[in-house]
Amino acid sequence: MNSLFKCLGALALLGISSLAQAFDLQQLSDQLAKPDVIHGSFIQEKHLRALPQPLTSKGTFVLAKNHGLLWLLKTPLQQDYRISDKGIARRDANGWEMLPNKSAGAEQNRLFLAVLQGDSSGLQRDFELSLSGDAQNWKLTLTPRSMLLKQVFNQINIDGGELVHSIELLETQGDRTLLRMQDSTSAQPLSDAEQHDFAE
Repeated sequence: MNSLFKCLGALALLGISSLAQAFDLQQLSDQLAKPDVIHGSFIQEKHLRALPQPLTSKGTFVLAKNHGLLWLLKTPLQQDYRISDKGIARRDANGWEMLPNKSAGAEQNRLFLAVLQGDSSGLQRDFELSLSGDAQNWKLTLTPRSMLLKQVFNQINIDGGELVHSIELLETQGDRTLLRMQDSTSAQPLSDAEQHDFAE
């Protein structure tokens, strides 16, 4: 009988320790910050209240630790962006040109970079974070803290596993943006051209 109680006691302790080790924000940050380089494709759907069909754009992306994000739009128009700590640059015929930092788009792109890099401390400055799930299947909900962000977003939902799978932006005006990351891989290093794009 004693051995049964010991066994039950051990199981109870195991249960408590596994609860204590629930997947948390630090583990999520560590997991997302692990890969040096991530390549993938994306589909972005912008659902506007005034339009019956979403505006859809597609392209590829390269996320490189300590460098930033290359966001290469393929359709409906071709346009390359580079997002880094320095700001946002757009490629034109003469090379990369820095864009003004004050636009709403700049704020959104800065947010994407923080999310994809697993910068939870950066996100926590601007949002209340709520995480559920485990390392293979998690959902992170961001609720704006500042009045400025509350004027733009109601909520941001991020889903993922080893890497981020989707980002959904729910805007206060009723518009919604859904960004799906596809075919993401961390197995491929930066190409010479990509290294050059980040270095310029």
